[in-house]
Amino acid sequence: MMSKEHLNGPSFHATTISGLTSGSFLRDNDIAEWLPAARPSEDADRKAPLHQALVRHGQDGALQVAGHHFPIGCVALEITQRCNLDCTACYLSDLSEAVKDLPLPEILRRIDEIAHHYGPRTNVQITGGDPTLRSIDDLEKIVRHISSHNMRAALFTNGIKATRSMLMRLAKVGLNDVAFHVDITQERKGYASEADLNVIRDEYIARARGTGLQVLFNTTIYEGNIGDVAMLAKFFRDRARDVHLASFQMIADTGRGVDRDRSNAITQDSVIEKISQGAGIDLSFDMPRVGHSDCNRYAGILTAGDRTAAIFTPKDRPFLEAVFQAGRNWFSDRHDLRGTITNTASSLFHDPGLGLRSIDFGLRKLWRLRGGLLASRGRINRLTFYIHNFMHADHLERERCESCVFMTMTRDGPISMCVHNAKRDTFLTQAVKLGDEEWSPLPDGLHRDIIDIGALPLKRLKGRARAEKMSMRAHQNLQTRDHPIRDKVS
Repeated sequence: MMSKEHLNGPSFHATTISGLTSGSFLRDNDIAEWLPAARPSEDADRKAPLHQALVRHGQDGALQVAGHHFPIGCVALEITQRCNLDCTACYLSDLSEAVKDLPLPEILRRIDEIAHHYGPRTNVQITGGDPTLRSIDDLEKIVRHISSHNMRAALFTNGIKATRSMLMRLAKVGLNDVAFHVDITQERKGYASEADLNVIRDEYIARARGTGLQVLFNTTIYEGNIGDVAMLAKFFRDRARDVHLASFQMIADTGRGVDRDRSNAITQDSVIEKISQGAGIDLSFDMPRVGHSDCNRYAGILTAGDRTAAIFTPKDRPFLEAVFQAGRNWFSDRHDLRGTITNTASSLFHDPGLGLRSIDFGLRKLWRLRGGLLASRGRINRLTFYIHNFMHADHLERERCESCVFMTMTRDGPISMCVHNAKRDTFLTQAVKLGDEEWSPLPDGLHRDIIDIGALPLKRLKGRARAEKMSMRAHQNLQTRDHPIRDKVS
């Protein structure tokens, strides 16, 4: 049976786990009492809460963009808990497959709340579960509503149902990005390695080509594929014309997945080393900084033909600090490269000294790419590498949760993604108001405070709960085979 205490969060452990920093961990009651962010007033400084948290925890600085250029990194909008895969590292909960999809009016209301909390240009991740299991009509309305607030809409999907026609329809109503999650934790039939899965990655790239969408890829990194990171980085580097971002997400002990352990080989530094190896160039993952350094690390590259240049190197640090100091608001939409260049060039025109330094900066990048510019006919591509270090559910560090740039939208407001994952069922089982009526996400017969996961049908189970139920059935079948007469009599 799953008690209300289980819904409210995991047990606290005081021990240190390899790869984790030794900050102040949240206890059960801290997690249970951690509430979504309060609704700000109309005239509130929306960047202030994140900025103040980063300052408080020593994470602000000349190269920090969070809390200066934007009030939040992104907000996950979960529109379904259903999924057509059973990933071994899934962050969803045992109960996820049992709850009903949120009604569309509630989703649209949550979009309004995201806009109120963080304003225009906010990155909204339409996710789940897999959002493509909702109807295309629902998806169009959701994307259109995000776009109406001048926010950035991204579809996060495993790609199985994300056909080209679907992507084209969504692009026409305002979808900006499509993020494909592809890795071997998904156990796709017929694909035994990350190298095998490159066929699917290329297929997904082809689906999105010509739609106007920016293409992103997410990869969960665990013991089974840490050795493939360099190969994957090279794969994305070679396709930088079509791929705009590659995110490597280190496995965390949270959710329903059967793979939960993070080996000593999986650290931010080891992943950085392998990405640099695959990109063929030493990369600095701290310019600029995006939120808490123990959570997110960023590096960007430029490519032309077979040549690669880091967008920022340690040598560029003084210049980048001067640029950021001169104009904190130049990069209000970090996805709009053309707009950023135009705004920056206009501002630098009024500071000749900094303008000359920017010319020197640009020429050095061109010089690095010089051998490939002819082969690419002068085309330069940009690719971003991200490393996301999500926390284990029973080792949530307070300062990282307070400094979070990756929020999940709930009924009552946004909350840190890692805190949300630690108490996911608390939010999944909340009733919502639909007009004058109350709508419950729980099917008939399920009670929020005490839920017997084992009593749910097998089709409603995934991850550990499904594996345990299948093991139990196999054991029962074995007993029946070994003792047929006794079972028949009983």
